[in-house]
Amino acid sequence: MSSKSKLLIWEMVCIVWIVLAGSLLHFAFELSEYWKPMALIAAVNESVWEHIKMYFWPGLFFALAQYTYSRGYHHNYWIGKAAAMAVTPLVIIISYESYMAWSLSTGIKPSLAIMLSIMLIGISAGQLTSYKILSAEPFATPRPKLAPALMATLILMFSTFTFFPPKVFLFENFACYTYTGEYGILEDYEPYRIFTREGEEGIGVNYCANIKSMNLAKALKDSL
Repeated sequence: MSSKSKLLIWEMVCIVWIVLAGSLLHFAFELSEYWKPMALIAAVNESVWEHIKMYFWPGLFFALAQYTYSRGYHHNYWIGKAAAMAVTPLVIIISYESYMAWSLSTGIKPSLAIMLSIMLIGISAGQLTSYKILSAEPFATPRPKLAPALMATLILMFSTFTFFPPKVFLFENFACYTYTGEYGILEDYEPYRIFTREGEEGIGVNYCANIKSMNLAKALKDSL
């Protein structure tokens, strides 16, 4: 098997891993009963940033593992992986925001299937970028020096913005297609619970209905 074929298999496996691990990280914070250290890698709200964060960390962990097993036949490894982890969130953000702007402007309800497709396209674009760079001829210096700076910047951003979120729309909780004015780790997760705790009845909380009730109550209070 050629080196390029091996690299392509690695990137395809990485796509599957990121999708599965990222999906788990969507629920991990609640399943941990909102354990603060879990907030480093798991989504803590429904903002765009928290959704791309849950794909960044699996990609980084896979890159560390892949380096050990594929270092004999790849080139430009860390610049390729850093580029992949930058391309994925950029593609997802641009595609998602464009789709939501179109959906809201036309009054058409957003499609979960399309949003999942956007996620898959973003991850695939990142790994295709990785494959192209890793299978290319070795870069001459100083290009490889970009890798540590880019990787360090990404790690710093995804490590801190959950705990110190900028007050812009990418970081605002967007629950049930409604901005709630909340950022980062929320003060109250009860309205957003998906899984019931031991001793509770039912199969979960319809938090979209809860949010609508909360917004209605707030509107009534503000009108008084």
